[in-house]
Amino acid sequence: MTDTGSKKMRLCAPRGMVDIMPEDMPMVRFVEETARRVFESYGYREIRTPALEYTRLFLRGIGEATDIVEKEMYTFAGGDGDEDSTTLRPEATAPTVRAYLEHGLDKRGGFQKFYYIGPMFRHERPQAGRLREFYQLGVEAIGSYDPMVDVETMLCAMHFFDEVGLRDCVLKVNSIGCHSCRAEYRRVLREHLKPRLAQMCPDCQARLERNVLRLLDCKRDTCCNITRQVPPMREYLDPPCREHFEVVLNLLRANEQPFVVDDHLVRGFDYYTRTVYEITSPALTARDAVCGGGRYDNLVADIGGPPTGAAGFAIGELPTILALQKRAVPAAVKAPPLRAFVVAVDDDSRVTALRLVQRLRRAGVGADMDFQKRSAKAQMRQASRAAVAFAVVVGPEERAANAVTLKNMNTGEERRIGEADLIAALVGS
Repeated sequence: MTDTGSKKMRLCAPRGMVDIMPEDMPMVRFVEETARRVFESYGYREIRTPALEYTRLFLRGIGEATDIVEKEMYTFAGGDGDEDSTTLRPEATAPTVRAYLEHGLDKRGGFQKFYYIGPMFRHERPQAGRLREFYQLGVEAIGSYDPMVDVETMLCAMHFFDEVGLRDCVLKVNSIGCHSCRAEYRRVLREHLKPRLAQMCPDCQARLERNVLRLLDCKRDTCCNITRQVPPMREYLDPPCREHFEVVLNLLRANEQPFVVDDHLVRGFDYYTRTVYEITSPALTARDAVCGGGRYDNLVADIGGPPTGAAGFAIGELPTILALQKRAVPAAVKAPPLRAFVVAVDDDSRVTALRLVQRLRRAGVGADMDFQKRSAKAQMRQASRAAVAFAVVVGPEERAANAVTLKNMNTGEERRIGEADLIAALVGS
């Protein structure tokens, strides 16, 4: 036992993990409810996978030579008869594909569309907009190689940002080809970067042989200045990949969706193929990405399923909220859900007050009351702080007449009505 002397031990949330307090929830709910509404309007259905998965899922899906697998996963040794280690999910695409295969959706044929909202976990250095437990909103479209699917997911993501009020987001797109054309490009990258490798960061030096494409994703200025000088991947695409990318760009133009081709855009997971994209917000600074996505045609087969085309994206909930706060988007904060506060004038009226509160709640009217036996005056102040539209006052006179006094908190107008008319009065006002 640690001797703390006279000082009390102060507990706090683990580093990189934060509490989402009640005052933060209107913005969170606005973002998540908007995502559900937009995603479902595109035909996506919600899926929830466990926060804990077998580690081998991410080794096979994300790739062993990635920062996430090498440095950032929360992994636990097997035990209690389970010899396989488990990992808190660092992303949700591989778990969604695992569920798709485990429940036999690949055998049903057709095209499957899912969306998810939930926490992910990565053990990295916490900083503005980046936590160790963070929430993502994402979609996965599984069962098609059609470039139209790539574009639909981009349009869906941009639609979401329009709906929450971030209408100046920038869509950046690129193609990283397939396994066949990437092999030649990896050789070209090594050839161009090896002479200047000593000038690059230790992480990039280690990646040269293991995962050279990841050098293009380094955010350090010195490394960026070097990698910006290498030939773009587009020059090495094979004919099918080149045609796929041209169709994607033409479909974006046909839908009047602005975009920027970023020749050096890559994604941090090995499962991506062909189309990759990123959405950034000018409201944020250096780390301005609010969404990342692309096509992953090999992932289903990599984790044991048949060859299957797929595409999707993940939106960072916290970066989105930070961008909304920077823009001071007024539509992001909803009005309080409470409509009425029932005030008990004396102790004998508290039972009646609780009965009325529950009757209102059952009728779909948000209502609350005092639970600390405060004075009627203090309860009215509490009603004012709760920003309710009406105070419902119950005292000896009201109880004797089976009535209540209804006070409009905006105008100050008061009127007495029967208990039986209370619900209609609140709903109709």
